[in-house]
Amino acid sequence: MIPDWKARLEALRARWVAQGCDACVISSHTNIHYLTGLDASAGLLVQGVDQSWILLDGRYTTVAHELRATGSLGPVTVEPVAGRYDDALRETLVRLGTRRPAFEADHTTVATLTRWQGLYPADWQAASGMVEDRRLRKDAYELGVLRRAGALLSQVADRLPAWVAAGRSEREVAADIDRALLQAGFAKPAFDTIVASGPNSARPHAHPGERRLGAGDLVVLDFGGVLDGYCVDLTRVAAVGLVSPGAEALYAAVRRAHAAALDTVRAGVSAERVDAAARQVLEDEGLGAAFVHGTGHGLGLEVHEAPRVSRLSPPDEVLDAGMVCTVEPGAYVPGLGGARLEDDVVVTDKGAEQLTTASRDLIRV
Repeated sequence: MIPDWKARLEALRARWVAQGCDACVISSHTNIHYLTGLDASAGLLVQGVDQSWILLDGRYTTVAHELRATGSLGPVTVEPVAGRYDDALRETLVRLGTRRPAFEADHTTVATLTRWQGLYPADWQAASGMVEDRRLRKDAYELGVLRRAGALLSQVADRLPAWVAAGRSEREVAADIDRALLQAGFAKPAFDTIVASGPNSARPHAHPGERRLGAGDLVVLDFGGVLDGYCVDLTRVAAVGLVSPGAEALYAAVRRAHAAALDTVRAGVSAERVDAAARQVLEDEGLGAAFVHGTGHGLGLEVHEAPRVSRLSPPDEVLDAGMVCTVEPGAYVPGLGGARLEDDVVVTDKGAEQLTTASRDLIRV
């Protein structure tokens, strides 16, 4: 099964045509990947009324042609760029005769737009979310990849008790996790793996260092992988030996907050309401101030994308069937420790389809 790139490109065209434009320039490399299948660090996608071009320099033209030969490139014309991308863009727009091109306001710097306007004077139209709005709801291909990725990530999480042990450094445990991600079939970690022990566990995004795990530590383990371009993300917590009653209570409260948020996820429910469900549990336990981040974020070609599941989410940010997001409440208390529990879910009309299924029990080692 391959993505329906034709449908994706047609949806983009309908978007800018409805805004009264006669061409469109896509500069976000992630959006180009979504629209064409080419994952590159450079390039521009130019779309006209009847055709789409992908402008590429010599580093990627061969790759693009190879993808086309295997049916893994969307219906775009590969346009080699021998010099500057700006000049190639101008030549393409001249050939199209465009008067009102749309561009990605969220991904185009002021400096870049100023250059484009100087090279090709036209009525440039800023547009937001032309591709991201479609990326919000995953199609059948994307859900298939994310389901496989969630299952593989859960298998890696099941192995955590073999790596977390007193006397081992945070960095050693993180290296074990990263190796396991590659062995499981992921192309790479989705982000820098977090292993935060003892006092470091009270820092939500602590970097693994040389600190060695010791008796009484809570250990936050947050990791993810990239499979066929798509990101998944999971967090579990371990206890080294006997931990204090306060640490036990902290984790128990986070687990209840996680369950409350999961129970709230459903198409038609606001993202803010999901966050409120988790936050209320922690506030009732006197941990409201210790919950310093949102309850979740979207997943896809990027590890952090829409929807945002937070108390800062606007009331009109409503979950819809096909969206994929994390559910990850946490609480962090200096002097006691921290805990976060994270899973990935698909939003459905009936609730949350869980992509990650590893045990949520406190891992005792």
